Amino acid sequence: MTLTSARPDKVFWLSAIQREAAALRAVTAVDDALASPVPSCPEWTVADLFRHTGAGLRWVAGHVGRGETGSPGAPTTDGAPAGADLLPWWDGALADAVAALDRTEPDLPAWNWAPQDKVARFWHRRVAHELAVHRWDGQVAVGLPEPIETALALDGVDEVLDTWLPADGGLAKTGDGVVQLIADDSEDSWIVRVRGGAISLLDTATLLPEEHALQTQVSGSASDLELALYGRVPFDILTVTGDEALLDCLRVG
Repeated sequence: MTLTSARPDKVFWLSAIQREAAALRAVTAVDDALASPVPSCPEWTVADLFRHTGAGLRWVAGHVGRGETGSPGAPTTDGAPAGADLLPWWDGALADAVAALDRTEPDLPAWNWAPQDKVARFWHRRVAHELAVHRWDGQVAVGLPEPIETALALDGVDEVLDTWLPADGGLAKTGDGVVQLIADDSEDSWIVRVRGGAISLLDTATLLPEEHALQTQVSGSASDLELALYGRVPFDILTVTGDEALLDCLRVG
């Protein structure tokens, strides 16, 4: 197979958003958490993480239900408060985003930056993974990282392969070969062709015999696969065989 077999829906993503947001917010219960540096986001503190995610949440709340496919401009942290006002501001941004996503049908027209349908479900999914990865960042900052839940991480790998890479490509822009990613805590796997740095997600049922040769194979938990694709953990914590350099063509962070 290529993409995970059971595609998540709005209910799945909203549940993930609420769960991941609660876990990120819980980071602030640790003493001096907001001042803690975030190793996976150099030059950021946990307070910066909350400004960044809060700005994104406020932007989504204002955009997702417009029913328009024109770009509304980029999120900005301008005006994000500091000190004691930061967390109440973030809480309000989260509440507004959840409410907007909840009342917005997935097929409503909505701008996004990827080469795919301009509909709101993009943002239900995107917010879930934005919060999951940054929740992990925040937990790392206070020494309490937890893996991304398997079903969400599988969808996160899908999103990297079907959204991020077609939009922007990976960190490495050159390379040729076929890569297989295997989530060893599920029955899911993906085969990707890298050609001149461009990425094609392959349907294993239609591969020609000469295309089955793999240059690289990487396996690990779905969480570690997603985090590695985002550059949060090195690929060498997974099981890698073959040409490791090709994996940089799949990294988006």
